[in-house]
Amino acid sequence: MSGRYRVWAGLAGLGLAALGAGQAEAREVVAFPYAAAPGSVVVSASERKLYLVNGDGTAIRYPVAVGKPGKQWFGTTAVDGKYVRPAWSPPAEVKRDNPRLPNLIAGGSPGNPMGAAALTLSGGQYAIHGTNRPSSIGTFASYGCIRMYNQDVVDLYQRVEVGASVTMMR
Repeated sequence: MSGRYRVWAGLAGLGLAALGAGQAEAREVVAFPYAAAPGSVVVSASERKLYLVNGDGTAIRYPVAVGKPGKQWFGTTAVDGKYVRPAWSPPAEVKRDNPRLPNLIAGGSPGNPMGAAALTLSGGQYAIHGTNRPSSIGTFASYGCIRMYNQDVVDLYQRVEVGASVTMMR
């Protein structure tokens, strides 16, 4: 059995396997027996779940939306900023695919896809942020950002420090 399948089998054995894309559950504390520093964030793209590591063998698990196939990234980065109701400028790739988008959408605007808060990630154009499309949670929907329910991103915002490690895994 390859390493990737062993990890998946281990997650499934813990009851952490992915649920159907239409099912969006609330955040909850779950067992998290993997080595990760307290306060770090681990995102499982295949599960469409974000884990905030507590450091006591548990994590807070949140449902999320992740990048569409071909728009995903994997690896480790860090939170480099925290913003409440941020303005949004579409990245070049998004603007190319959606040329009618304005160059800037004000924070708090109903059309702003960043939602209630955003934690920006170093090394790129990605963020963990709220959403104005809650029906997208639990799906592969973004250009690489991690979308959360607005109430969940506000909760995460209060718990995560700038500099916290963020790992995106398959």
